[in-house]
Formats: sequence, C-alpha cells, structure tokens
Amino acid sequence: MKSARAADAAGADAVENVETEAGTARITWFPAPGARLVLAASHGAGGGIGARDLQALAATLPAHGVTVALVEQPWRVAGKKVASPPRTLDAGWRGLWPALTAPGLPVISGGRSAGARVACRTALELGAAGVLALSFPLHPPGRPEKSRADELLGAGVPTLVVQGGNDPFGRPAEFPGGGYALVEVPDADHGLAVPKRATISQDEAVTIITDAVTEWARSLG
Repeated sequence: MKSARAADAAGADAVENVETEAGTARITWFPAPGARLVLAASHGAGGGIGARDLQALAATLPAHGVTVALVEQPWRVAGKKVASPPRTLDAGWRGLWPALTAPGLPVISGGRSAGARVACRTALELGAAGVLALSFPLHPPGRPEKSRADELLGAGVPTLVVQGGNDPFGRPAEFPGGGYALVEVPDADHGLAVPKRATISQDEAVTIITDAVTEWARSLG
C-alpha cells in the first residue's frame, strides 16, 4: 500500500510512501518529460537523499530523459540513527521495486555507499537495467582484506562506479578489473567532496559526476 503527497523538495513532483517488509520507505520523484529511463538511487548509512551527488543527479538528469527517484530507506524514514543489516536493506529495496517500475520504464538501480551495495546485491534478481554505484565501499577504512568486490562483480548488469580519488573505503586503483566502468573524481573523499587544495573545485567535481552518469545512462537507452 502506498500514498502520495505534494512534494516539498525543490524540483520534485511528488513524494510517495511505500510499505515494505522492512517498514515504510519514501520515494521523492523528479520526473523527466518524455522519460526513457528511471534512476532509483538511495543514500548511504551516514546520510540521506540530501547528499550533494544525489541532489545534483536529480537536478540534472531529467533534462536528459531520465526520471530520478531518490529513495529514503525504511530505517531512515523511521528516524533511526543506525542503518539496518544488509538483509533488511535488501528486503526494503525489493519491496520498493514495484513502485519504481510503475512508470513502465527500465530502471537503473543505484545508490551511494551502502545504498550502492544494496543495488549491486539485488540488481540481477530485480531485472535492473543497470547499476549506478556512487562511492562504492570496497572495504572498511584501513581494512583492504575485508573486500566487498564480490558484490560489485556479481551485479550481473551494466554497472558504473563513480569513486573519489581519496576515498578511504576504496581508492580507484584498488578496484579489481571486471565488467564495469569506473570514473574517478580527483582528490574526492567518500562523500565525493574535494578539499580546498584539490586540483579541481567542488563545482567541477559535481560536473564530473553528472556528466559521467548522463553519458552512461545514454548508453543504456
């Protein structure tokens, strides 16, 4: 069961609450005129859909024929400060899928950090058109032996990773070869933020992200 109310997010069309096995999730829709794809993207364990990269994609992609659906996971909607275990996160994403596919368009499953892991783990079974992994947490900081590469490599669909050059959860050079594309944001950290001493500005970093995702989405249809 789901309900919609008028959106209060800038540029958004509607906010939809969706009941899942893991609790109530929330989708904020940014529709594209004549859309050909939907990008569904969720947040990580330490933040919400206000993340800079998610908001930039929501502001940019609709002009290129991609409707953006920013997803707040049930634990976040419930006001909890700690993310749910992976199995619960996956159950919530599965429960959202009918609402995400309701427009009748192919859906790119995406997210940042922990949300990217969920997208990778569930993409094949849900029939996602692709996976967008923003700041994929390849390993815990300082623990490269605890690799999560199997999740990324097992996505089973076209995948784009957008990774900060100084991400302590996995720098681009640490990623294994495989059937995915990887775009580096120079000097950026796990939040894809760049320091003042960086070779690029924060605005340039955001442009790298949006340009890469726009071009990749174009290749999907």
